[in-house]
Amino acid sequence: MRRNAEDKMNKNKNRNKIAMLLTAGCISLLLGGCAASGAAAGGAGETSGEGDGNGAITITNVSYDPTRELYAAYNEAFSKHYEEKTGKKIEIIQSHGGSGGQARSVVEGADADVVTLALAHDITLIEEAGLIESGWIDEFERDSSPYTSTIVFLVRAGNEKDIHDWDDLIKEGVGVISPDPKSSGAACWNFLSAWYYADRQYGGDEAKIKDFMSKLYGNVVVMDSGARGATTTFVENGQGDVLVSWENEAISTVKEYPGEYEIVSPSISILAQPSVAIVDENAGKNGTTEVAHDYLEWLYSEDAQRIIGEYNYRPSDENVLKEYADKFDLNMELCTINDFGGWDEAYAVYFKDGGVFDEIYSN
Repeated sequence: MRRNAEDKMNKNKNRNKIAMLLTAGCISLLLGGCAASGAAAGGAGETSGEGDGNGAITITNVSYDPTRELYAAYNEAFSKHYEEKTGKKIEIIQSHGGSGGQARSVVEGADADVVTLALAHDITLIEEAGLIESGWIDEFERDSSPYTSTIVFLVRAGNEKDIHDWDDLIKEGVGVISPDPKSSGAACWNFLSAWYYADRQYGGDEAKIKDFMSKLYGNVVVMDSGARGATTTFVENGQGDVLVSWENEAISTVKEYPGEYEIVSPSISILAQPSVAIVDENAGKNGTTEVAHDYLEWLYSEDAQRIIGEYNYRPSDENVLKEYADKFDLNMELCTINDFGGWDEAYAVYFKDGGVFDEIYSN
C-alpha cells in the first residue's frame, strides 16, 4: 500500500494550501466558472470548506457534479470519525464540476489531495500527467469504486411522449437533455448505454448503430457541460421531454418534486462505476498521504455506505445495498465498461477528438 512518511501539518502549511487553491481557482474559471459556495450548492468548478486557521489538517477533494450533497454529508461524518480516532481536526475543501473538466483542472494545477470522479478514465488522465501513481485502481476495494450508479430516464409526470426505452429517444418531436461527453463523465456513460442498446437491436451492424446514435443526438436540444447542469436545464428551466440521467440524480429529483416527475428504467443500461484515487504528487507535497488514504478508505465503512445509500448511490457493500434495495431497480440488465474493452479503449474509440461521438454528432 502506497504510503509516504509524513510530517504533521502546521498552520502555515494550511495557509499555503488555501493560497494554492485560490490559484487553482483561476484555472477552474477558465474551464467554466468558479465561485465560493457550500458543498451542496452552486455551479461547476466551485470550491468550499476552507480551514478556520485553527491548525486543522486540510485536504481537498476534487469531485464531479452530482456528488455535492453526498460529500457534504460524508465530510461531516468523516471529520467527526477522524477526530474521535486521532484527536486531530480535519477540514475538507470540496470542488465540483463536470468530471472531465475537473480532471483537467487537476492536471493544470488544482491542488487536489484526492479525486472522486465519474469514471476511471478521468483519473487515468491525471495519472498520465505524472500526478497519480500507476496501480491506483487496485489501491481500494472493487476497482477503487466505493459506490455505483446507472443511467435512467427522467420524464415529467404522465410521460406525455410515451418514453419507455432508448428507441423512444429517436422519435420525431422528442426533446432529449443529455450533457456533453467531452466534459461530463455522466454523458460518456449515457452514450455507451445507448450504443450497447443499439448494438443489440441491430446485431452489431455498425452503420445502423451509428445512424441510431446520430438520430438520438440529433434530438438533444441542450448539451450542458455536466450532469447537474443538465438536471437544472430539464427541471428548473423546463426544457426537453426526457433527461438521460444518473439514477441518483433522478431519484433526488423525484423526491424533491413529488408528483411532478417519473423515473423510467430502460431495458438495458450500464453499471456506472465512479472512481476514487489519491493524487500522490500533491498529497506527498502537502504531507497528507496518510489522511487522504483514510478519507477514501472510510468510504467503504458501513457508516459511510449507509450515507451513500441515503444519497441515492448504490453502496458497493452488498449487505448495505439490500437495505436500500427499494430505491433502485436492481432487475435492470446492465452492461459494463468491460463490454467496450475497458475505459482506455472505449475513450479512444468513442470520445477522443475525431472519434465516433464527433462523427455521429457532426451528422
